[in-house]
Amino acid sequence: MERRPLGRTGEKLSVVGLGGIVVADLAQEQADRIVAEAVDRGVNYFDVAPTYGNAEERLGPALEPHRSKVFLVGKTAERDREASARELETTLKRLRTDHLDLYQLHGMVSMKDVETALGPGGAMETFQAAKQAGKVRFLGFSAHTEKAALELLKRFPFDTVLFPFNFVCWYQSGFGARVMEEAKKKGAGRLALKAMARSPYEGKRKYDKCWYQPFEDPEEAALALRWTLSQDLTAAIPPGEPEFFKLALTIAQDFRPLSIEEVDQLKVMAKGLKAIFPTD
Repeated sequence: MERRPLGRTGEKLSVVGLGGIVVADLAQEQADRIVAEAVDRGVNYFDVAPTYGNAEERLGPALEPHRSKVFLVGKTAERDREASARELETTLKRLRTDHLDLYQLHGMVSMKDVETALGPGGAMETFQAAKQAGKVRFLGFSAHTEKAALELLKRFPFDTVLFPFNFVCWYQSGFGARVMEEAKKKGAGRLALKAMARSPYEGKRKYDKCWYQPFEDPEEAALALRWTLSQDLTAAIPPGEPEFFKLALTIAQDFRPLSIEEVDQLKVMAKGLKAIFPTD
């Protein structure tokens, strides 16, 4: 699988990563098999968070034989120093490692999130102390609004940005374009969420590990993921259902940039869909 540079970190990541929610609630043996297959197929980017159920407990043992070969990413949704410090120690224990390659503020949305995490007694104090102690190597964040992402990039030299770079959102309102450009200016690595997201659910959720409706048609899913991977970024995290992760592996291993005709096709598709993120 193709690997691309991650911003200024000096690291190279597989263009598709495994989101830890894929192995949540599975038997350990099944989680082990999924992780081993992913590594065999060239995946070295693994991302997980405490909010993904028991994903950390499953991913830790599954990754243990491969730890030296992978780039392991953790997150915290805690915004203050004490809670985030406790959660980091729990994450390290569950993942059976003495360090994370990247630690991220998780799901930053509002200006309150930004002010609390970066203010006195905020989670960034934990992040910086952990980096100095060798418990994390790089610092980043994930965000679901452009406002929060742009403010974070303004206030701190983060190594990475994890953001929804999705063709429907992009073509409908330009959502994500400003974050992409600002992250490039700052030298931060760009990582993608929601590449294969089609639209919000209408009615009952079909997939427990996807809070949005993913593209189910393999050809449409391939176009969606290839659009994201055709942007100036490093890698994408596919939907949390194992079947979509496996589909993403196949698409990524046969990746080719979109043609002009395919881009035009996606612009037409985007007009007929409801975006999972409206403009801020």
